[in-house]
Amino acid sequence: MKVTETFLKGCFVIEPTIYKDERGVFFESFNQRDFEQKTGLHVNFVQDNQSISNKGVLRGLHLQKGEFSQTKLVRVIQGKVLDVVVDVRENSETYGKVFSIELSEENQMQLFIPKDFLHGFSVLQDNTIFAYKCDNYYNKESEDGVIYNDSFLNIDWKLEKKKIILSEKDKNSKTFLNFKMMELK
Repeated sequence: MKVTETFLKGCFVIEPTIYKDERGVFFESFNQRDFEQKTGLHVNFVQDNQSISNKGVLRGLHLQKGEFSQTKLVRVIQGKVLDVVVDVRENSETYGKVFSIELSEENQMQLFIPKDFLHGFSVLQDNTIFAYKCDNYYNKESEDGVIYNDSFLNIDWKLEKKKIILSEKDKNSKTFLNFKMMELK
């Protein structure tokens, strides 16, 4: 697997080695030992999640705060998404900076997202299956987020605005400025 750190320290793009022949395709979607050797990080994933969404669905921007913060490894099993992260680590040189990448069943790339990053994705194809591993269990009282169309972050989600499908929670998220004023604790 090829591991490349993004401009956001601790956030990595992971590209598997894909083997193709007349039978089809094989690749390791994750190898703990290789990951640790290439990043110097140790992570213990304890929960796997999966969503199935149609084109136009936008999920995010979310995070878990404090002792329930989560490191994530995300990928697309079927379809395509624009995956977006925002660094909200206090005292980070890249605080408030956005990184985005298309993840798809074709490229099989993954994104490793450290704790204290906002995360979201827009679905670019119908019947997209999105999967992610977390190193901490979900805790509803610890969730927080920022509205997807925040003017400071100015994210291009690669969707027509009138066709975006949001949850009620995501429609009512706070702005980045309001999020910034609150502690991550």
